[in-house]
Order: sequence, then structure tokens, then C-alpha cells
Amino acid sequence: MTASSKLVTIIGGSGFLGRHITRALARQGHRIRVAVRRPDLAGHVQPLGTPGQIMPVQANLRYPESVEAACAGSDVVINLVGVLFSSGGQTFSALHAHGARVAARAAKNAGAAQFIQMSAIGADEDSASEYARTKAEGEAAAREEFPGATIIRPSIVFGPEDNFFNQFAAMARFSPVLPLIGGGETRFQPVFVGDVADAITTLVASGNGNGKTWEFGGPAQRSFRELLEYVVEVTGRKRLLVPVPFALARIKGTILGLLPNPLLTADQVDLLKSDNVVSEAAIAEGRTLEGLGIKPEPIEAIVPEYLYRFRKAGQFSAPVI
Repeated sequence: MTASSKLVTIIGGSGFLGRHITRALARQGHRIRVAVRRPDLAGHVQPLGTPGQIMPVQANLRYPESVEAACAGSDVVINLVGVLFSSGGQTFSALHAHGARVAARAAKNAGAAQFIQMSAIGADEDSASEYARTKAEGEAAAREEFPGATIIRPSIVFGPEDNFFNQFAAMARFSPVLPLIGGGETRFQPVFVGDVADAITTLVASGNGNGKTWEFGGPAQRSFRELLEYVVEVTGRKRLLVPVPFALARIKGTILGLLPNPLLTADQVDLLKSDNVVSEAAIAEGRTLEGLGIKPEPIEAIVPEYLYRFRKAGQFSAPVI
């Protein structure tokens, strides 16, 4: 089978990460189904490929029959569905754990040769964070239903539409202070969305990675404090970075978590108690971007290009070098 002959179904393919993966796969000549709850709102993915190459289809992980239909005849199925906080029926358990099982089972029933489950660094069945626990449950469920499933664990993913740098840059426009939860000592390894997309494209093209858990991180580890310092530097804002103890942050997260689209939840505070970096085991075994021959981009090469809009004079501000 040639790479160009593969039919790839991407569940949750219209979001931030999904759009980049869809475009990267389209460039390699794959035919792509973007399976989403509202295909009528996913027309923006079609121009990422040639006419007829990318097709949005309806699927909802809470309704297995719809996922089975979306995956029928697929050579590869990729499940990207995930949430940062539970809301209504879109809970961590329903999407991360049960959803992964539904997607993997649909891939197996479709006769797919490869199933890729998007997880996250920090996935741990013993974690205090429900997000991390259900991510781990999703990994286990995927492998129960689809032996040899490929698991992808990225650190925080950055890019033009990310929810990290953009969110704190937006906060810095109006707030004189930015919170350093837990003192800002938690370490991250931000990874460029384009690198994650290239890695998945490499795995799809080669068929490698089955049964492995890949951990993707950028070229450098940064503390939460260092990342916020970088945000205010790039946006040209002078802001006070105030340490907030975990206990106090959790109280604030509990209150903010009641909002429809919270800036912080108690579960996210629990998640911040652990570093979010590529493990030594993954590095030693080559289960990384570098192991796939990809040189990860540093934040300095990408982030200023999309955070310029948060500077006082936008693109007319002096460039940050």
C-alpha cells in the first residue's frame, strides 16, 4: 500500500491540533475524513487539501454507531478528542476514557491497520487530577480494544491558535498581575503543533509506532515562571508575577470552575503539581520527536509571530529578538 492510497479518519479533526494534522496528512496525499459532531461547522478544513480530498463527516463519541460509520473502510484512525474541563455531557470520563474505547473499537471493526490515540504527558491512573487519570484510562482502553495502538503524549502544544500563550497574553493586556500557581516552579516542555503533526504524518506513512507510547516535547524545558516571563517580554507588557500557593489556587479554581468557560479549575491546579516534560525512558528508547528524525522548533522561532497582536501597537511594535 502506498502512502497516497491510505484513507485516514481523524476523530475531532477540526480543532487546533486536528487542523494541523489534517493539513500535514493532506500534503502527503492521504484521503481524510474529519469526524466531528457538527460537520456543517467544519467546512474550514476542506481548503487544507485538494478538492474532494478532505471530507467532514458526522460522529459523536457518545454515540458509538456514528463513530463506526465514520471509520468504516479506514486504513488509519486517529482519535484527538479531549477537553480541558468537564461540562455537561462532555466529561473527562465520557470523552477521554469511554471515548477512547469507542474510537479504538470502531477502528478495529473497520479493519484499520493503525489506531493512534492522542493522550498527554502526565497521564497517570494514580494522579490527583481527573484529567490525567482519565487520559491514562483512555490509553488502557485503546489498547484493550485495539492491540498495538499507538499512544501520543505531547507536553503543552503551542501554535497560532493555542490555549496557553494566547490565553496568558490576553490576560496580560488587562491584568496588572499574572498568577504563578504553586510558585511557578512546574516545568513544561512546549512543543510546536507543526512538529506534532509532522510526527504523526511520519508514523502514518511508515506504519511504525504500533504498540509504543511516544512523548513529544520541544528542545527546552521551561518553568511556569519562565514561560510567563517570556509572554510579558514578547508582548512588551510590564506585569507583576505573583506566586499563588497550590491550596489557595485550588480554592480559586473551584470557584472559577463554575463558569461556562473557566480560566482555571481545581483539577488544572492538581495537574500543575507535576512537571510536564518528556521522560528519561522515552529519550533513552527514542520514543520522541528526535527519534522520528524531527528537530523540534523552539518557542522563540514561532511564538513572537502570533503574539505580536497583543503588543500595544500590534505589528507596528519593535520586533522581539
